[in-house]
Amino acid sequence: MMRRRLIVTGRVQGVNYRDWFVARMRALGVSGWVRNRADGSVEALVECPEHLIEAVIATARQGSPPSRVDEVAVSVDASDEPLEGFHRRSTA
Repeated sequence: MMRRRLIVTGRVQGVNYRDWFVARMRALGVSGWVRNRADGSVEALVECPEHLIEAVIATARQGSPPSRVDEVAVSVDASDEPLEGFHRRSTA
């Protein structure tokens, strides 16, 4: 399993990005969460088999129909936070 932290910037708040992303990640069978950040970006922690990671990142770059994704920064996440299912979290 691979675990990655994504920071998505652009017009990604107030455009249904999080709910759209939750639905896409659940459809792929990805575990993790997504939340808005106070700086206007969206953060996601995703865990999935290695063969799905590029699809996850491509989905984050696509964004919901009314959104505009400028950048998706991807980093390795070494946390041991247990992840089950995919959920929306409160703003950080």
